[in-house]
Amino acid sequence: MDLTWSEFERTEMRVGTIIDVNDFPEARKPAYQLTIDFGNEIGIRKSSAQITVHYKKEDLVNRQIIAVVNFPKKQIGKFMSECLVLGAIGKEGDVILLTPDFKIENGLRIG
Repeated sequence: MDLTWSEFERTEMRVGTIIDVNDFPEARKPAYQLTIDFGNEIGIRKSSAQITVHYKKEDLVNRQIIAVVNFPKKQIGKFMSECLVLGAIGKEGDVILLTPDFKIENGLRIG
């Protein structure tokens, strides 16, 4: 099924900076709990991300990422995920984060 242009425009993909990373041992698949700063307009959001194959916690802090910020919140165990961090999914289910090439302002919209 094709996506219409107006449907795509409703998807709010924004740039954010990871400011904190914690292990998520309760997750079914290995994951981290991320705290992400999306700037003044959107603020701080939390997300769960299955990115443990290629990323160490200490390498993620201060890294900019792209996330969808207008999905409904999703309860994952005892954790509430407030956005969806975007990445390319490899054949083995490993995830490579989508990131801007240069440091840019948090909250900028992807379009």
